Amino acid sequence: MAERRSGVAEAVARLSEWADAHLGLLRSLSTGMAVAGVLVLARSVRMTTKFSKALDIPVEFVEKNVKLRGKLHRVTEKGLEVEHIPISIPFITAIQRKWQSKGLLLVRLAGVELAPSGMAWLQQELKPHQMIWFQLLGREDLALECLVLVNKGRFLSMCLNEEILRQGLGRTAHIKGLHHDSRLYWKLHKRLLRAEFLYTSRCV
Repeated sequence: MAERRSGVAEAVARLSEWADAHLGLLRSLSTGMAVAGVLVLARSVRMTTKFSKALDIPVEFVEKNVKLRGKLHRVTEKGLEVEHIPISIPFITAIQRKWQSKGLLLVRLAGVELAPSGMAWLQQELKPHQMIWFQLLGREDLALECLVLVNKGRFLSMCLNEEILRQGLGRTAHIKGLHHDSRLYWKLHKRLLRAEFLYTSRCV
């Protein structure tokens, strides 16, 4: 029994010596974990923040082409007026609701020049309070240039930018907000041109 106690005491002593010798490392790890926790919390707060104006959206959200969710209110000549619906995290969301401002985001179909018939089609196709997804591509003035997606069933979605062109309700245009020589610009531009070509090929 005495030998066992002696062994335990020796192990505790060695652990204490190691902790004393590596005190700086332990403090650094504790600080690192605290900083990581703060960063995770800050990211959570941003992702759960309700944006009521285009300028409220962080620059990095636009640069990283983040996809946001929203509720459509109306279709206008300037674009889609959308209420942003952020990700909901119980504790954080409950606090934020007390100070979140109200307002609608102006969302435009990036890379598409709408014809009058295209505006009429959107007003007929989209319903008030319909949920949509909009991927941020750029921000110009007070409007957001986006790829806009709507659900067409449980596992299917439709890109309004492409559908407008497929039906001949508009034509391709410069994608505002993206650098003309970027890979993403040409990837999306080719998609839009392909959609427009499908319409023109049917008309021949």
